[in-house]
Amino acid sequence: MTDHRMRIRRTMVERDAELAIVDEALDQLTGPGPDAGGALLAFSGPAGFGKTTLLAELRRRAHARSCTVLAARGGEQEQSQPFHVARQLIQPQLAGTSEQELRAALGSWYSIVGPALGLCAPEQGAPPDPQGLRDGLDWVLTHLVVKRAPVALVLDDAHWADPESLSWLAAFAPRAELLPLLLVVAYRPDELPAHADAFRTLPGRAGQTPLPLAPLTPAAVAALVREALGDQADDAFCKEAWAVTGGNPFEAVELTAKIRGRGLRPVEENAPQLADLAAAQRGSGLVARLERLGPSTVRFAWACAVLGTAIPQDIAARVAALGTEEAAGATARLRAARILSAAGSPSDHEPGTGLEFVHPLIATAIYQAIPDALRVALHGKAAAAVVDAGLGSSAAARHLLETHPENDPWVVRTLREAAAENLRAGAPDAARRQLARALREPPDFDERAAVLYELGCASLLTEPANTVNHLRAALAEPFDDPALRQGIVIRLAQVLAHSDRLAEASESLAREIAQTSDVRARLRLQSEQFMWDAFNAAETDSPARSRRLARLADRLTGRDLTERYVIALRAWDACLRGEPVDVVLHHAGRVLERPFSWAHEDRGFEVPVLAAMVHMYADRPGRAEELFEAGTAEFERQGWRGAHLSFAYSLRAYIRYRRGRLVEAEELARSGLRLAERVGRRTPVHWYAIAILLTTLLARGRVDEAWELAQEHQFGAPFPAAVVFPDSQTVYAELLLARGEVRAAVTELESVDRRLTPRGIQNPAWCPWQLHLARAVASEDPQRARALAADAVRRARAFGAPSAIGQALRVAAEVAAPRDRTELLREAVTLLSASPAGYELARALAALGYGLRDADLLAASVVTARECGADGLVEEATEILTGMGGALPAARPRADWVTEEEIRAADLAVRSEKEPGPASPDWVLSAACRKLGTDRSGLRAALEAFARSSA
Repeated sequence: MTDHRMRIRRTMVERDAELAIVDEALDQLTGPGPDAGGALLAFSGPAGFGKTTLLAELRRRAHARSCTVLAARGGEQEQSQPFHVARQLIQPQLAGTSEQELRAALGSWYSIVGPALGLCAPEQGAPPDPQGLRDGLDWVLTHLVVKRAPVALVLDDAHWADPESLSWLAAFAPRAELLPLLLVVAYRPDELPAHADAFRTLPGRAGQTPLPLAPLTPAAVAALVREALGDQADDAFCKEAWAVTGGNPFEAVELTAKIRGRGLRPVEENAPQLADLAAAQRGSGLVARLERLGPSTVRFAWACAVLGTAIPQDIAARVAALGTEEAAGATARLRAARILSAAGSPSDHEPGTGLEFVHPLIATAIYQAIPDALRVALHGKAAAAVVDAGLGSSAAARHLLETHPENDPWVVRTLREAAAENLRAGAPDAARRQLARALREPPDFDERAAVLYELGCASLLTEPANTVNHLRAALAEPFDDPALRQGIVIRLAQVLAHSDRLAEASESLAREIAQTSDVRARLRLQSEQFMWDAFNAAETDSPARSRRLARLADRLTGRDLTERYVIALRAWDACLRGEPVDVVLHHAGRVLERPFSWAHEDRGFEVPVLAAMVHMYADRPGRAEELFEAGTAEFERQGWRGAHLSFAYSLRAYIRYRRGRLVEAEELARSGLRLAERVGRRTPVHWYAIAILLTTLLARGRVDEAWELAQEHQFGAPFPAAVVFPDSQTVYAELLLARGEVRAAVTELESVDRRLTPRGIQNPAWCPWQLHLARAVASEDPQRARALAADAVRRARAFGAPSAIGQALRVAAEVAAPRDRTELLREAVTLLSASPAGYELARALAALGYGLRDADLLAASVVTARECGADGLVEEATEILTGMGGALPAARPRADWVTEEEIRAADLAVRSEKEPGPASPDWVLSAACRKLGTDRSGLRAALEAFARSSA
């Protein structure tokens, strides 16, 4: 039997229960039948309690069952190196794969996860957000597991894993039971970081918490001693061996090796010597033993301790300033002393990949024994050595983080390169640490502003307050780089706006605009200011800003991206102010003559979103969806799967709501909310997601569910400073009105009036507060209700979108005198039947059918409401219809596709000059408008888009 096998067998003493659990999990993983599947195992215990040996045995048993084994180990010195553990797990499985094969295998995830896993260099452009990267890593690991099942993923020393890898694995872990994957982690419970607390609650095989490893009993230590030294070892000697090691398996095994090496007889009279032998395995005793091996060996051991795990012998030799032969001799002496070993366990049948310490306890003791000044110097030498070895700036950065500032330009340059690489790879926290260290070096006088700017960019997602400080400090530096200054100001405005400090964002841009002489640079800053002012719900100068924007945009040609941004903002402003829909669409069309990226590296996504949304309000929701689909795909390709994707899903849900496709709207809104929850509650993206989902639930007739959702998510005052659509306070008032809390609803809606009217926002298609307020006050003040509704109708007609006019007419009829209602409702039905607004059409049909006691109209209302998924309206209209003795229309499957008959009707409408009469809606054309997502005036463009998509 080899020494290695003997060691494994000995150190497995009193681990039968744990090994039985391992075997049970492996049996479940590899067994046949429906009960086969994955599992989670977590082992915890102090240093030296046998976690590594237990996992090595688990890996051996997994190999014996023909499992694919993914193995990684956290390193005390590698914790600051992002994705160190993820690379250990996944890189070996993809080794030898060409770039072409990797691109084919990973698909759209290649450029997102490739840099993090060290498979490719980061591409230029905006980096993926952390959530997008985690989603990509989830996909890669899931793909590997399915392709190479069954799989055992084993992570040792999880407490030392880098934060990026550990937070990803902690979130992924619950999926193991749904895959052919056994996921096993081992850690020291007192050292597990907060971002990995999920591992503390992972269920064991019997529903218990992670399995703690117990110290060995006196009997177990006696068995180890006698196995190594012979049965003649007496009880007193064995008991003392247990006492000096505390039942620590590693210390017990090492002690028996020392006893055997010394030739010490295992009898009671020699028992007093065991305390000194045990002490030589740790702390000062280990250091003293190392020093006896000679100065060159000590230096080599120190170099290895600084380098961490999987230590290349040639790099260690350079750090220790040893020649090749000296390094080989030192390696041999350290291996003989059971301090170093070849990396990689023979039990895994894997080739060695350098050197590693026999146990992390030894590495820690030696690292801590290095004199402070010398340790710092060794890290500096290690940084230079790994760069010279071609391992890159990121590998050097973890060493430079441990050095003292020395005003070294090379250090600043290397840290900036590493930070840029990590930022593009999706590790902003690592980039932030590296740039903060570069700032302390410090950088040269003319470089400091750039470093502060980069630090602000790296801190944007995680530390917005610090980002503001960094960027303001950068602006205070004396430097002569107009492009850098502009970038700093724009980034500062962005982080202020995203922190709900929109007025400060605008002010910071205004100050810079006043000092900027270059015309194009000033226009870029103006475009940013116009954008953040547009989102500021408390803006005091809105009408004047609108006039300035109109004058500027109307003379621009759209020759570059900045001009197109200004024109898009003009389209949005025109929409909010209720200018004619033709004006709105004219400006939007100027913007979209050429592709308009939603993921431009140094631009936000807000303006492209606004350019798409104006089409929805202008009764072109089909075009809006087309733009959103392209933008969402761009987000996904870029790896933006946090706030960006949540906004995209939520706003697409709103578009579906406006089209009357309420079931799909609810599904999309819930997807948007799930993503928003990962970003954080009461953030802008969370307000959007909740407002849109509440609006959809109310349309579906589920008032109680909407109220419970609002309470759960604290949807109410104080409302956000940023503009949200649909307007949050108006949605809240609509919810109160649906619950019968009329006075509270009136209070909220009057507050909306005071907030929006001074800003000149008067388009009821954007915010129908007047219509809700008219309904709320109708019973107590019918004259006021009619005046509000009439003004809303006037505003809607000025805007010109049929759906907005039809909705306003329906509410005007609801609060009108009985003699006036029919005419208003007939016009509403006519307009809505030639619009894409299916839900509003169903409501108008129900109101008109009820008023005229017309069973056919009520039946049409039931059919349309069913198609929309407006369950509450279906129930209400059905009750009225059956109460009149009318026949309930038969349920039929909803057909989302456009029929040939509907295409012919649309084509005829395009070629015809005749507008529909007030009493003769064309129901085939009506269906075409809803399915194509347009009103009658947009049919030509919609048919062309339909033809392109069908080709």
